[in-house]
Amino acid sequence: MTDTRSDAVATLAQALGIIGRGPGRSRPLTRSEARDAFAALLAGTALDVQAGAFLLLMRYRGETAEELAGLVDAARAHIGPAPEGVRRPALDWPSYAAGRTRGLPWYLLAARLLGEAGVPVLMHGDNDLQTGGVGALQGLSALGLSPAADLSEAADRLGREGFVYLPLAGLSPDLKRLLDLRSVLGLRSPVNTLVRHLNPLDAPATLIGVFHPNYLDSHAEASLLLDAGRWLGVVKGAGGEGERRPHKPVDLRLVEQGTSKVEHWPALLAAAPADSPDDPGRLAALWRGEGEDAEGEATVIGTAAVALRIAGRAATPSDADALARSLWSDRRR
Repeated sequence: MTDTRSDAVATLAQALGIIGRGPGRSRPLTRSEARDAFAALLAGTALDVQAGAFLLLMRYRGETAEELAGLVDAARAHIGPAPEGVRRPALDWPSYAAGRTRGLPWYLLAARLLGEAGVPVLMHGDNDLQTGGVGALQGLSALGLSPAADLSEAADRLGREGFVYLPLAGLSPDLKRLLDLRSVLGLRSPVNTLVRHLNPLDAPATLIGVFHPNYLDSHAEASLLLDAGRWLGVVKGAGGEGERRPHKPVDLRLVEQGTSKVEHWPALLAAAPADSPDDPGRLAALWRGEGEDAEGEATVIGTAAVALRIAGRAATPSDADALARSLWSDRRR
């Protein structure tokens, strides 16, 4: 083996020895240990068997906030800094849900609404393993929008368009490679968690959606380690996306300048709707104001309100709801 590969193998072997021992003998990785191990995986110099073992062990144990911060450190370093001189988005919006409960990506309309209202949004994501509903790329196509090819294009278009979607494959092929191991491992891995913290254009705020409630706090705790002074909001959203379900109350974990709190947002609709077809054409029809879609409209307005709150454009949930309704009414159709 070359020296580089030998070093990577040794780094992963050490990490596996720490987290893989039996009860009472294993311990979580430190932030720097997690960073070094994941950097080896991203470089592609570790053994394949080590990659699978590391990701599954971390998945089985559940990553700590410190471990998650270390994984994100490695991923951000691998991607590199934002291009110089580009306009920063007001909101970073990761989109990585691929579960069976995913319906139409109404959140795309909410992001577009913010972008057209002068609150630029960079959305990055990957829904290739979608097992139900409609993925983000299908939704973009229905709206007549195209994804960016890479980070430079996304940064360039953001200043003109206000809302840009960047697939993970264009942002980091190596992260995409590790994320796609889900199809052979049979389970999600810490990669599904850490990509939500990439923030590749250094936005001052991030909106994260999760499916499992225990990740609400872990994302907030990791953010306190990673991004002091920035805003982060975490919601349990539809299928794990950053999308507000209008017929249910929402607890928003809000991290603001080094402190974390919970805001309780009321339901917007009285009852859950009847099943509706997952037709991407409904997205464009709603934006154009063709026909009535109470569930879709409430989802878009409610999601936009949460995004506005996280982006610092509203001081309270009620203010955010009112602003989102006003923006929706005044949108360019």
